[in-house]
Amino acid sequence: MSNRPSRRILFIGLNYSPEPIGVGPYSSGLAEALVERGHQVAAVVGQPYYPEWRLYERYKGRWKSSVEQGVRITRCPHYVPANPTGSRRIAHHLSFASSAYPAARIIRRDFSPDLVVTVAPSMVAVPVAARMARRAGIPLWLHVQDFEVGAAMATGLIEQGSATAMAAARFEKRMLRSADVVSTISGPMCALAMEKGVAPDRVIEIRNWANHGDRIAGSDGAALRERWGLTGQTVALYSGNIANKQGLEIVVEAAHLLSHRPDITFVICGEGPNRRHLEALARGAGNIRFYDLQAEEMIGELLKMADVHLLPQTPDAADLVLPSKIGNMLASGRPIVATAGKNTGIARELDGAGVIVPPRDAQAFAWSVEQLSRDPDLRARMGRVGRERAARSWSRAAIVEQFDARMQLLLENR
Repeated sequence: MSNRPSRRILFIGLNYSPEPIGVGPYSSGLAEALVERGHQVAAVVGQPYYPEWRLYERYKGRWKSSVEQGVRITRCPHYVPANPTGSRRIAHHLSFASSAYPAARIIRRDFSPDLVVTVAPSMVAVPVAARMARRAGIPLWLHVQDFEVGAAMATGLIEQGSATAMAAARFEKRMLRSADVVSTISGPMCALAMEKGVAPDRVIEIRNWANHGDRIAGSDGAALRERWGLTGQTVALYSGNIANKQGLEIVVEAAHLLSHRPDITFVICGEGPNRRHLEALARGAGNIRFYDLQAEEMIGELLKMADVHLLPQTPDAADLVLPSKIGNMLASGRPIVATAGKNTGIARELDGAGVIVPPRDAQAFAWSVEQLSRDPDLRARMGRVGRERAARSWSRAAIVEQFDARMQLLLENR
């Protein structure tokens, strides 16, 4: 428990545990860590649906309240599109915002929070959080996991230069400027927040931590390799959400290009709206396999099973997000092949711990995987750099301490 004053925090965010990947584990992890430090947290969140884009059966229904790991949670009903196109995503976020409002209003009145914290996505829910903060006369903290507007344009969900894109960009800027603190998960994303008009003294980097560090440290991956028939293979692994912004087509292209190397197997492990498309592209390639997202207790085994991790991104999304999976990849002690520009946050993060290739360059992507497959010493050196960087920069305790310290400073100054 911290020696600092205990604070009451109202958290509003669409994604939360038990969603296994994406924003959810970090929102729930932060809330639970703050409770461990002696604070009180009430969370207004969505019903879990990610990454399958399908409501978990157990949580279907109307508003439901519970206390989990010391956090007072209200789960709100909302629309979940089976095919999350641009317009359907907007409806999805709007439905959460409208559903969260009455729950947040009741909690604000009964809980008397000192601070409102909200997470984007969903930026559409920020007006709900801002209203709660204004009504209570307390600060608003906006944490940006993903600059949704830019990512939507980069992946074609919103047409660049369209009236919708311009309106969304104006709305995003207003929401960013409404917050007393804007945190986000990488240096380039902090710079982008300032470009959008947020004062530099209101911006702070609060990155996601390596949330499977203990499981990774206690695993070796051998049992999973044997079960999946991969013993003796060089395994190039992508694990996570399968959606447009990942640009996973390059993995399938690389597998086709390396069809002459039967000792290299590409594994795509995950769920998402783009999986069927990828499976269709992969037909005829005997060196690529698809598996469902693994249970949380198997994540350490999965990540240690890989010889090389794959981190593709669409070109325009590289500095709009810093994938949280990087921390776990680095902690696994395996090199990473990523697509990104030379001066992006991803490239800087992976310096010495992986290989950066130009976006959409399948030849370079395949060549990098092939070279790493031939050089176990290089893989080991890069893996050591990655483990050291994970321990130094992706520690949960250090990141939560950073949040707590800035929160206390904010509240003391008010």
